[in-house]
Amino acid sequence: MTATTITPQELSQLRQSGQSLELIDVRTPVEYRELHVEFARNVPLDQLDPQAIQAERNGNAEKPLYVVCRSGSRGKQACEKFLAAGIANVVNVEGGTLACETAGLPVVRGQKAISLERQVRIAAGALVVIGAALGFWVSPYLIGMAAFVGAGLMFAGITDTCGMGMVLARMPWNQVATGCATKPTSGTTCCGR
Repeated sequence: MTATTITPQELSQLRQSGQSLELIDVRTPVEYRELHVEFARNVPLDQLDPQAIQAERNGNAEKPLYVVCRSGSRGKQACEKFLAAGIANVVNVEGGTLACETAGLPVVRGQKAISLERQVRIAAGALVVIGAALGFWVSPYLIGMAAFVGAGLMFAGITDTCGMGMVLARMPWNQVATGCATKPTSGTTCCGR
């Protein structure tokens, strides 16, 4: 079973029609703080507990639960977690937050941050360069570091899961200080930043 999808334009139409929508943003807290759909709440993918979220829905468990990330990939993974937990009424927002912004959904802007996808590209590129340099100058066996990273990138592309991204998402620079709002705010940014 696969999760259904919705375009940002369709989501916007539902919102404009007055429907109460529950939107979960599964990006890191720092990415969420930088830019998020106004009515989204942040539940990072690595902390996602489908049963707990379903229990918190206060009588809305039968209504669709919409999931968004930056561009759609992590949202799809989150939907798969919900489906695996037996929660079928989840809908992934195609194109993610970036597409929602383009479609004219109201967004909240905060402090700029480097997206998780860019962090993965930077880290992978750095490891490949370091591995190649060490393989050339120190020992040819160290070229294996570059090969390992390349294999990891291939695995990530094939399975649509990224181990490096999951590790980077837990890094301190991708977290927000305790006490910051992760629920929708009225035009304010997290912790006033």
